[in-house]
Amino acid sequence: MAKENGLFIKKSIKSLLDEAQASSHGMKRSLGAVTLTAMGIGAIIGAGIFVLTGPAAAQYAGPGILLSFIFAAMICVFAALCYAEFASLIPISGSAYTYAYATMGEFTAWVIGWGLTMEYLFSASTVAVGWSAYFSSILRDVGIIIPEAFASAPFSYEIATGWAKTGTMINIPAMIIVALIGGLVAVGIRAAATFNNLMVIVKLGAIALFVACGAAFVNFDNLTPFIPANTGTFGEFGWSGVLRGAGVVFFAFIGFDALSTMAQECRNPQKHLPIGMIGSLGISTVVYMVIGFVLLGIVSYTMLNVPDPITVAVNALGSSYVWLRFVIKLAILAGLTSVVLVMILGQSRIFYTMSKDGLLPKPMAKISDRYQTPFLSTVLVTVVCMLLAGIFPVGILGQLTCMGALLAFAIVCFGILVLRYKQPTLHRPFKTPFVPWIPLAGTLACIIQMIALPGVTWVQFVIWMFIGCVIYFGYSVRHSKARAALMKKK
Repeated sequence: MAKENGLFIKKSIKSLLDEAQASSHGMKRSLGAVTLTAMGIGAIIGAGIFVLTGPAAAQYAGPGILLSFIFAAMICVFAALCYAEFASLIPISGSAYTYAYATMGEFTAWVIGWGLTMEYLFSASTVAVGWSAYFSSILRDVGIIIPEAFASAPFSYEIATGWAKTGTMINIPAMIIVALIGGLVAVGIRAAATFNNLMVIVKLGAIALFVACGAAFVNFDNLTPFIPANTGTFGEFGWSGVLRGAGVVFFAFIGFDALSTMAQECRNPQKHLPIGMIGSLGISTVVYMVIGFVLLGIVSYTMLNVPDPITVAVNALGSSYVWLRFVIKLAILAGLTSVVLVMILGQSRIFYTMSKDGLLPKPMAKISDRYQTPFLSTVLVTVVCMLLAGIFPVGILGQLTCMGALLAFAIVCFGILVLRYKQPTLHRPFKTPFVPWIPLAGTLACIIQMIALPGVTWVQFVIWMFIGCVIYFGYSVRHSKARAALMKKK
């Protein structure tokens, strides 16, 4: 069952494979390669492409932001290849948490699980706040006004001044979308997947429409110089600007890792999970490059330091394309909705797996006989997300989401090196190519990106991890099934 003692007690690969086999009678296996790829696209392509591209180009990289997309995607590809090997080897819902349990021990697994909670839970909550803002905007366009007191956060936060009251009550639209999506996830994976597929079709359709309308207006003079000369300050244009731009647009790529939490609901996880993760990342990168090229070709990058750069480009097309603004807003809503769905789905599966291991209360591991989903775990995640979305502003935990993702990516990449060294003869349906170079490059790239994040983000990260350690040493170590099995042997 388990190996080694203390904080670094491990679950054996054999026990995990036995667990995967036993779980075939639990959650419903209904996800295939196409559905998983769509879910990956749903998680990756959110408001990021509609928001981040313009400011990153205007402040850091100019048209060279297209190279920034490639650099950011490369980091994610390194991680995706490592995730794919683990997902095919250990088809369990725990994602990086389970992989760390098998390679680096229970405490490291807990840290990763708590870090994934930071990524998925806070991402779903903050994205829901963004959804509320765009939903309110669309309603205003048709003459319906939601009172601000019930459509924005009652608190704000600034680094210089700290917390402050805004005078509003609660963000009801954000809470409602979380409740609806959480309910959909709770009652069945098939219904959630079908809804996600619809959202992906809507947003890809809107992106295709923008590209088709804007292609004829591309002016190659706007793409020259492709990499503007550096201003003399690191990160302000030149190659250093391209690299800094990569750090900014990295936010637009995270989410594919949530697919690994759905291993126990895949028809053939060894085959379909690698296809879903790598396929969705590849498709999303191409989409980002195409929309970025058209956007930067229509207007000069100097005009795009705004929160809605696509609207600037649509306005440049002339009055006959005003209707496209409404389509773009719908695409953003669809993009945000699918992100909320996949994040809630991923977080509920993380809690489910941690509970099965005894590290969280037992009821969270119960599978509903009616819905064949971890119902109570999903309800808990939904309620917490609703509270966070109703109270906090959109930006408060954005960089913490990235921190959680980078931490998971780094440990998964390093875990491949550990397992290849310690258990080289294991049957791996999918193998990360060019080992040790790709896992090593992925590990180092993620660590460098973490170091580059602001100091305030590190403070928040340390506080979050301290809370996690209190829970682990206060509850988890006394209920760990791996520890209990080891004690019986003694």
